[in-house]
Amino acid sequence: MSPTRPCLSSLNRREAAIGVLSAATLGVVASGVARAQAVRLVAVDVMAVGEGYRMSKLMSRNVQNDKEEKIGTLDDFVITMDKKLFAILQVGGFLSLGGHLIAIPYESLNISPDGQKIVLAGASKEAVKSLPEFKFKN
Repeated sequence: MSPTRPCLSSLNRREAAIGVLSAATLGVVASGVARAQAVRLVAVDVMAVGEGYRMSKLMSRNVQNDKEEKIGTLDDFVITMDKKLFAILQVGGFLSLGGHLIAIPYESLNISPDGQKIVLAGASKEAVKSLPEFKFKN
C-alpha cells in the first residue's frame, strides 16, 4: 500500500492561502537577494566628528557681519542633490515677521569653535535683503 499524500482538494482554504503566501514571500526574498548590492562602509575618526558642530545647536543663532552687526538668523540647512551644503538665513523683518529667507553657501560662514558666534564676513543688512528669496520646495 502506498502512503497517502494530501491532494490540493483536501487542503482547507487557510492552509492553501498560507502555502501561496509562503511561496510568494520566498520569491520576493529570493529576488531581493539577487539584486542586493554591497554597501561600502567607511571608517571615520569619531573623535574628530564629535568635535564638529551639531546643526540642531546652530539653528536659531544670530548671524552677524564682521562689524558685529546682526544681519539675520540661521533658520535651516539644505543639502543639494549634488551634496552641497547651504545655510538658510532669515533676514529683514522683526521677530521673524516681514523678513525673507536667503541661501548662503555653508563655507561662507565663520563659526566660532564653541558655535556661539556665526559671522558672514563682508555682509550688510542691505546686501542680504537684496539677495534672491529662497523658498523651500516642500
